[in-house]
Amino acid sequence: MDLVFFLVMGIILVGVFLHFVPIGLWISAMAADVHVGIFTLIGMRMRRVTPDKIIMPLIKANKAGLDVNVNQLEAHYLAGGNVDKVVDALIASQRAQIVLPFERSAAIDLAGRDVLEAVQMSVNPKVIETPIVGAVAKNGIELKIKARVTVRANIDRLVGGAGEPTIIARVGEGIVTTVGSAEKHTDVLESPDEISKVVLGKGLDAGTAFEILSIDIADVDVGRNIGAQLQTDQAEADKRIAQAKAEERRAMAVAKEQEMKAYTQEMEAKVVEAQAEVPHAMAEAFKKGNLGVMDYYNMMNVQSDTEMRKTISQSGQERKNMPIQK
Repeated sequence: MDLVFFLVMGIILVGVFLHFVPIGLWISAMAADVHVGIFTLIGMRMRRVTPDKIIMPLIKANKAGLDVNVNQLEAHYLAGGNVDKVVDALIASQRAQIVLPFERSAAIDLAGRDVLEAVQMSVNPKVIETPIVGAVAKNGIELKIKARVTVRANIDRLVGGAGEPTIIARVGEGIVTTVGSAEKHTDVLESPDEISKVVLGKGLDAGTAFEILSIDIADVDVGRNIGAQLQTDQAEADKRIAQAKAEERRAMAVAKEQEMKAYTQEMEAKVVEAQAEVPHAMAEAFKKGNLGVMDYYNMMNVQSDTEMRKTISQSGQERKNMPIQK
């Protein structure tokens, strides 16, 4: 039993020793002529650094002839960077004869950008396709334009430089400005390359992480007649305003008519009221002797004569308006 106990304890101690002392990794480093002390590997374990995340990239860098040491790689790892990708980017930049120090490569990686992809894009430019951009010429015709922008990564501006969305937005703005300054949409259709020349000359890559190499117009389509549509909408709006004003005038006229009717009815009521007082006034005049019998008969004769003249006048007017019988 004691032998088994000591055997188990020995196996456990060997496992713990091999965990803290990566002998295999140390042998691989020595075979690759990378001098890393065994205590350095143990210190990585103590600092919670995975040794193979440091040693394997260090071996690649050493074989590629890069001047990189363990402390640089370990510091970048502890800062949360991708050591393997940084070393691959350094190797790729060296092969492409691009000046890229380790500090800049690490800063680009810590900034959240893919430093290896940036180096590859510096060698092999990338094509960014813009969405369809609608622009209107001075004659009111809309053009729908799609462009392809060929860009190359600018290593010096990767940290703090704007990305692809800024390039797309600026190119779209340049297309709208260029088409908007054209007198007729046919001018743009005849020479779409003018858009590329004008937009490319605006320096749209300033402050971005890219260098624009070319802007090519991939497609141009004729859209709506925006000018005619705006005129139609304006005419419809003017029509509605005129209708509203006419309705307002009609409502005012109706109100005025109602007011006049009410006034007429009020006056007629006063006339009827006054006529109702006439007999009383005549009776009172008879009583006081202010009106005699002959005066009354004369007044009645005048009234009858007036009614007769009025009737004759109306009869003559009706005969005058009657059609002539043939």
